[in-house]
Amino acid sequence: MKLPILARNTLGAVALSALALTAPVMQGVAATPAVADVAMMPNVADLAEKLLPSVVEISVESRANGADSVTPDSSPNDSPFKDFFDEFLKRRNQQGQKDQPKDNNGDQGNNDDQPNNGDGGPDGNGRTVNSLGSGFVIDSTGLIVTNNHVVDGEVKIQVHLQDGTILKGELVGHDAKTDIAVIRVKSDKPLPAVAFTDSDKVRVGEWALAIGNPFGLGGSVSLGIISARNRDINAGPYDDYFQTDAAINKGNSGGPLFNMSGEVIGVNTAIFSPTGGSVGIGFSVPANTVKNVVAQLVKYGETRRGWLGVKIQTVTPDLAETMGLDKSKGALVADVTAGSPSEKAGLKTGDVIVGFDGRNIADSKELPRVVAETDVGKEVDVKIVRDGKEQDVKVTLGRLEDGEKQLASVDAKKSVQPETTPKMTSVLGMSLGTLDDAARAKFKIDDKVKGVVVADVTAGGAAVDKGVEAGDVVLEAAGKPVDSPADVAAAADQATKDGKSSLLLLMSKSGKPGDTRFIALKLKK
Repeated sequence: MKLPILARNTLGAVALSALALTAPVMQGVAATPAVADVAMMPNVADLAEKLLPSVVEISVESRANGADSVTPDSSPNDSPFKDFFDEFLKRRNQQGQKDQPKDNNGDQGNNDDQPNNGDGGPDGNGRTVNSLGSGFVIDSTGLIVTNNHVVDGEVKIQVHLQDGTILKGELVGHDAKTDIAVIRVKSDKPLPAVAFTDSDKVRVGEWALAIGNPFGLGGSVSLGIISARNRDINAGPYDDYFQTDAAINKGNSGGPLFNMSGEVIGVNTAIFSPTGGSVGIGFSVPANTVKNVVAQLVKYGETRRGWLGVKIQTVTPDLAETMGLDKSKGALVADVTAGSPSEKAGLKTGDVIVGFDGRNIADSKELPRVVAETDVGKEVDVKIVRDGKEQDVKVTLGRLEDGEKQLASVDAKKSVQPETTPKMTSVLGMSLGTLDDAARAKFKIDDKVKGVVVADVTAGGAAVDKGVEAGDVVLEAAGKPVDSPADVAAAADQATKDGKSSLLLLMSKSGKPGDTRFIALKLKK
């Protein structure tokens, strides 16, 4: 998670205001509305006392990826408290080495298992680093949820309970796409567990309680609200985060975000801080996403997501206009993977998916999450718009992990041949050429790609504004395949005569068969 990690508790300022306002009241002055509002702030002492035993600290010895490797949860270099926290973490690691985990399997650990400070990992092949995170118990037998980035590359995991007990942790499974992992510990007594709730019902403005291990300061509680829903922070394909102003800092990763009923509404994963200081913007994976992933990790040790087999893109207003749609909605199919469930069901490039298994699809961000949460092998109704008309297509979903292996096995490497300069035609800010053997060799274009090559783009032109680059290939113009630059020019002329403001093109990025997208280029008036 490559985001700066520091956050602030915005309630601190409110608390100071409350102290300033209570003094006149004790002197007999009538309470103002502001005082009454402050008095209504929740007292979470009883709730925190109940929940704290279920939240754990996680210390991890993991494999470093090189000299630039940074532990997920350590003090930032520009923090004014760096020296303090570095010394704190050093003492904490020394204490952990001294105490040794209380492993109920009888393995009390030995000197060979001690954390390594850079002189070679347990296998002698590279150094290891130590990091701290948070987690919470979801099953009294010892199942614990945390973040994937907390345990990534784990060599040894120790789980610190609130009563001081240290248990050896075993990684059950992890998922990088949602940044969720499950750990198992063995205890001689049942562990206090917490439960997930339906995060779809969580509303912006509701109180939220975060408990975790910031900077190694275990058992820290902070209170805030849900600031926003459905945040996309470009962390993965299924981004759908809660935003909260409850204080979340380094070390809180993997800790729970609770509602006022003590139910888990999310897993604290990342925070945003452009300056390295606290700005009160934290992000949590919603409970409904976590529940589905955890269930699969516990059952299979890995995820088993549904797979449709399409590449999609957002339906922008200009694309909607060009395609004759009444508004921007759904997910535009830019490519259909060969041999995928979508191809077998008859989905085509240019279809707009507006419904999936009874759910409306508002945009392209929503579809991947919905598909991934659907059972592998299930037959679903997919509602599409094709040529301006809605229709239903039945698709039997495959498994995403199998589809990824299928795509990874395709060899796209091409030998480089001597470059030649083909004859060019200028259309809408693009210099187009015939896609012959010389062009394929020059731009390393796959043999399966058919169309017209973009040899160059004009600075400030319509094409460059849409991200078109040399080596891209025009596959279709106005919904029809093209074989020559003249076909593209003719389509542009016809669109102008028809009174259209844009020309719809289907492009292949860098001439790769699976990397296609639609663009709408503005026509000259």
